[in-house]
Amino acid sequence: MPIYEYRCDTCGFEKEHLQKLDDAPLASCPACGSEAYTKLISAAGFQLKGGGWYVTDFKNSDKPKSRPGTEAAPTAKQEANPAPAAAPAEPPACANG
Repeated sequence: MPIYEYRCDTCGFEKEHLQKLDDAPLASCPACGSEAYTKLISAAGFQLKGGGWYVTDFKNSDKPKSRPGTEAAPTAKQEANPAPAAAPAEPPACANG
């Protein structure tokens, strides 16, 4: 059963109530009896911790993917001096006749 937070707009009283999903919202404040007791919107009461299923399940390969921003960017020296081209291959000896 979910826990709902309520607050009275008249006196400011706040309390959490354990209710079934199909229960009607509470209307009267338990502190002052006012009919201004309203349900608040709040964050969920659980946290997702750990690696999660998306890291361990449905993998395409055994190699883990690197995180964005962790790869080393090429330096300016590497960009300015590309690797030398390979020397042209010599023709086969039988092609000379």
